[in-house]
Amino acid sequence: MSEPRRRRSREDYQRGLPDHHDPTAGIGGAPPARSALTLRLVLAAFGLVFCLGAGLLWLSGDDLPAWPAVVLFVLAAAAAVDLVVVARRKMRGEPG
Repeated sequence: MSEPRRRRSREDYQRGLPDHHDPTAGIGGAPPARSALTLRLVLAAFGLVFCLGAGLLWLSGDDLPAWPAVVLFVLAAAAAVDLVVVARRKMRGEPG
């Protein structure tokens, strides 16, 4: 049986995770690849604000079908979930 997994620390992420392979590491003195969590966080926040605003504006229009607003609200919900997941990963100490 395998050993129970321990919680990873900030140092574990800075050192690099086991079994992680970066094929471009060290080519031409390039630093190892890093996750773009901050960019993903900003894009998720933008998507949430944009989809909520566009959905509300769509609903305020007269004689417009409601289904585009529903689609925008579903996309806003997906952006909110992504925002929570990325914020949790950053608080855990993952670089990016």
